[in-house]
Amino acid sequence: MQFDLTDLRLFVLTAEEGKLTRAAARQHLSLAAASARIKALEAQTGLPLLYREARGVRLTPPGEAFLHHARGVLRQTEQLRTDLQEYSGGLRGHVRVFANTTAVTDFLPEILPGFLSNNPRVNVDLQEKPNPEIARGVLDGRADIGIVAGQVDTLSLLAIHFSTDRLVLVTSRRHRFARRRRIAFAETLDEDAVGMQQGSTLQTFLAQVTDKLGKPLKLRIQLSSFDAMCRMIGAGVGVGIVPESAARRNQGSMNLALIALTDSWSVRERYILVREHETLPAYAQSLVDAICAHYQGGNTS
Repeated sequence: MQFDLTDLRLFVLTAEEGKLTRAAARQHLSLAAASARIKALEAQTGLPLLYREARGVRLTPPGEAFLHHARGVLRQTEQLRTDLQEYSGGLRGHVRVFANTTAVTDFLPEILPGFLSNNPRVNVDLQEKPNPEIARGVLDGRADIGIVAGQVDTLSLLAIHFSTDRLVLVTSRRHRFARRRRIAFAETLDEDAVGMQQGSTLQTFLAQVTDKLGKPLKLRIQLSSFDAMCRMIGAGVGVGIVPESAARRNQGSMNLALIALTDSWSVRERYILVREHETLPAYAQSLVDAICAHYQGGNTS
C-alpha cells in the first residue's frame, strides 16, 4: 500500500472534524474530490475506515488503527522536514527527550552541559511529561528517548535501567520529625506540605497515593524545582517528599533533615526508554551513553 500525504492529512482532518465537508474545506478540496480520496484509501486497505451517518462520519475499528498510524507518519514527515532544515543550517542532529520531573529538574541539568559541549552540532529538545505519556511519546515517535521512574507500563519498548531513585521525607532540623530515622508517608499527612507544581510527575504520583489513603496533602506552596522546595522546607514552611539526591545536595546549606520512607513506592528504578537500540541515531545513542556513564561513574542516587 502506498499512501499520498494529502490523503493522510485529509483522513486525519475528517476524523477530527467528524464531517467530510469541513475536512475538505480545510484541505482546500471540493467535497467530491475529498470523498473520492477517502474511498481510494478504503480501496487500498480493503477495509471500511468510516461509518457514513446522517450527521457526519465516525471511525470504524480499522479506521481507529489507520488514524493512529496516519498521525505517526505525518509527525515523522514533519520532523523530517524540520530536521533537514536544521541540517542545512549546519546542525548534525536533534534529540527529542520526554522525561519525568526528577530527570528534568534534578539530574539532566548536570549531564546535558557536558553532552552538549562534546556534541556542539546536536540540539536537545527536553520536555517534562507524565510517565504514561513518556512511554506513548517514544512508541509513536514524538520522542527519541524517554526517561521514567517507578512502576510504568513501558509498552514493550526497550527499557535500559540506569539508576535507582529514592524518595525521602525532608523537614527542617527543628521539626518534630527531624530525629526520626524512618516514617510512613501516611504519618506525614497532618503536616503542612511543600510540593512540586501541579501537573509535575512527582506531584501527580503523590496525589494518586493520597487518594488511596483517603486523605489529601495539606499543600502550603507548590514550586517548580526541588531546590526551591528544599529552601522552603528549610525555612520551616512545611515538610516535603523529595528525591534523595536533591535533598542531600541541599542538606547542609539549608539545615535539612532527611527521613527514610517505609513505603515500598519510595524506591523507584529509573529507565531510559527507546524503540529499538540499534536504530537510534549515533548522537541519540551518545546521550543514552552519557546518562548511563554519569551513574556508573559513582552518582548512584
